[in-house]
Amino acid sequence: MRKSIFISAPLTLSTALLGCTPKEQPLKPNVAIIFIDDMGYGDLSCYGNTVVKTPNMDALAQKGVRFTNFYVNSPICSPSRVALNTGTYPMRHKIHSYIAGSKQNHNRAMADYLDPQVQTLARTLQRKQYRTGHFGKWHMGGGRDLGNVPYPTEYGFDKSLVSFEGIGDRVLFPGDGLSQESAKLGKGEIIWTPKHKSTSIYVDSALTFINKCGDTPFYINLCPNDVHDPHLPDSVNLEKWKNVTDNPWEQKFFAVLEELDKQIGRFIDGLDEMGKLDNTIILFASDNGPTDWPHYYKPASYPDDYRGELYPPGFTGSFYGRKWSLYEGGIREPFFVYWKGHFPEGKVDDQTIVSAIDIFPTICSLLEIPTPEKLDGTDKSTAFFGNPIEKVPPVMWEYSSNPGGSIKPGNKDFISPNLAIRDGEWKLLINADSTNIQLFNLKNDPGETLNLEEQNEEIVKKLSEKVINWRKAMPVEIPR
Repeated sequence: MRKSIFISAPLTLSTALLGCTPKEQPLKPNVAIIFIDDMGYGDLSCYGNTVVKTPNMDALAQKGVRFTNFYVNSPICSPSRVALNTGTYPMRHKIHSYIAGSKQNHNRAMADYLDPQVQTLARTLQRKQYRTGHFGKWHMGGGRDLGNVPYPTEYGFDKSLVSFEGIGDRVLFPGDGLSQESAKLGKGEIIWTPKHKSTSIYVDSALTFINKCGDTPFYINLCPNDVHDPHLPDSVNLEKWKNVTDNPWEQKFFAVLEELDKQIGRFIDGLDEMGKLDNTIILFASDNGPTDWPHYYKPASYPDDYRGELYPPGFTGSFYGRKWSLYEGGIREPFFVYWKGHFPEGKVDDQTIVSAIDIFPTICSLLEIPTPEKLDGTDKSTAFFGNPIEKVPPVMWEYSSNPGGSIKPGNKDFISPNLAIRDGEWKLLINADSTNIQLFNLKNDPGETLNLEEQNEEIVKKLSEKVINWRKAMPVEIPR
């Protein structure tokens, strides 16, 4: 593997160009976003997992800046991905839950796909002569009965290889019902493979694409979905975990998490071997917290001889709630950034609040290109360079305030109010009809155990008005 020396002093793109003749000017930095599906805050060992070691992802985090206050903008996949790619709240696009079939979407006042006219990070960089690719889960349109939807190329991607929740070239899983529905849609080359091999295919495809870029800068999304259940590991990988836990769901999850770490390591090594790693900005996150289907809490889903505790796989650390919840465990995610010689090494930022809508404007700032207007996110590049930001705009969330309902956590205690707002150390949750108000001080109580509503009337009034007015301004009306 090619070895390189880290530059000790942070450089901006401008300062890196100073003193260079035209022939000596360095290449524009590349960008890679690794966006995992359904990974909990505590699933990586660098975020507290004491059972499964994730050395490759940990090493990348150690060589950059690791954040502890990063949020996605929804506790479910489709809107979370829309926020990342558009820099705007997903409700603005009538995407507030997962994109399903056309009838179900209609009943929930949901769009069937993201409007391809919306400004995306991919299109913005494509217009700046970046080669752009998406490899892995898409879920912004396509699948089920939705074949007449835009291809990923219509959003600014030169190349794509997706899964059953998208169209175009894609990877499908034998024996999977949604994959079979997808195959009937046509519209792209199909690779049939067991799920446990899918991430290696996405990694290989991404590296092949990058290699073909030559000296042209690239932007890619790498979106593995193997830690989204059902967890279907290779039988050999599964066997080793049977002596670690009696919970059969956890055995499978540990096996696919370990394999995911290996594949992320392959991707990083591949960049290094091509001489691309040193000049690539890498961002790592997940789209929402770990799964919480009701069957994980029911004895009938476990082997007859199982006598252990009934619980779902995946860790949220010390945070309350899981997927489909606006408590911290559903929306706070691992997040770290790497850019050799520019971002500091081994730094942990416990202060700056960053969310997925901030990625778009921050990348534009790092690359010194104009940021499109009307983005909801703000530039957090100062924090990426190692300087925490004390005051940032409030972040707001919506889940399940819309017609038709949404998937609820299997653990009923994790069902949250349908709106939330975080402003500094304060987080307020409230229903759109102003009921079930909960106020937490996350600095003192990150596990959301003590409701301080009654002691802080002014804070409740301010935050509740702000988040309810925000919800009312969205295109989907609140059911009456």
